[in-house]
Amino acid sequence: MLSVGISRRQILNLAVGAAALPALPRAARAQSYPSRPVRIIVGFAAGGASDITARLLGQWLTERLGQQFIIENRPGAGTNIGTEAVAKSPPDGYTLLLVSVANTVNATLYERLSFNFILDVAPVAALIRSPLVMEVNPSVPASTIPEFIAMAKANPGAVAAASAGNGTPAHMASELFQLLTGIDLIDVPYRGGAPALTDLLAGQVQVMFENVPTSLEYIRAGKLRALGVTTAARSDLLPELPTVSEFVPGYEVSSWFGIGAPKHTPTDIVDLLNVTINAGLSDPKLKAQLTDLSATVLPGTPADFGKLIADETEKWRKLIQAAGIKLT
Repeated sequence: MLSVGISRRQILNLAVGAAALPALPRAARAQSYPSRPVRIIVGFAAGGASDITARLLGQWLTERLGQQFIIENRPGAGTNIGTEAVAKSPPDGYTLLLVSVANTVNATLYERLSFNFILDVAPVAALIRSPLVMEVNPSVPASTIPEFIAMAKANPGAVAAASAGNGTPAHMASELFQLLTGIDLIDVPYRGGAPALTDLLAGQVQVMFENVPTSLEYIRAGKLRALGVTTAARSDLLPELPTVSEFVPGYEVSSWFGIGAPKHTPTDIVDLLNVTINAGLSDPKLKAQLTDLSATVLPGTPADFGKLIADETEKWRKLIQAAGIKLT
């Protein structure tokens, strides 16, 4: 006889029959998760797009799942410090990773790592995709992408491209642009996007591929000149700006984020997190907050996110090898 207090979910589980009995302990575990605070490790410093995205998601998960989802910033080594911490954490769902483009780049860029990102971190859910904007200091005598290419070809090795560091989307966007256009830029990696942007504004470097929200006020004030966005489609925040691919066929670079967990994290916990995150991506308030970052939400299954990771890892492997990119 069923007890009066039995839940609807338990009834459905019991109704499955004897074949489903091995799944019952997993269901009970998922119902009790989370029973204590959960950490989301971010491999970047506080204040950037990655940190903002993680904090918005953490607030949503906290409200929905009844435990605190705490953002822990562990910058350094191109996100490898934070990624290693997650890869070596217990697979219990209480330590998660904000996955980014850098993880798929580092899989090839770094010859020696103490972890294998593809094997040691399980995909949970994709979050957002957003464009970068190709921008120059106003002193640069180029107002369009074709003019910039012509200028760079006429002055090989004389134009400096800033980035937030080796392996970041800004760095890869610059390298792909050089490979497809045949130009030669001086790559100048910084310890983050803020100092790189500061030097671009000061004219110490000439060009940068940067997150749209970070640069938008400077573009609108005329302190930077935007040439194009890096995604296949134009940005809603800069609708008049062309895409780079309109002039450089085959060019596409996105900044994207998702959530990962240590390998062997129970499937039921991964599924619970995936369903809850997807609900957040459909929530009007959270979706609007993410859209303010010039982002497009990426709802889907863990397998969908795994495919994105695999595709991006292969894309950057080919570029790194073709361009002979080395750490500097």
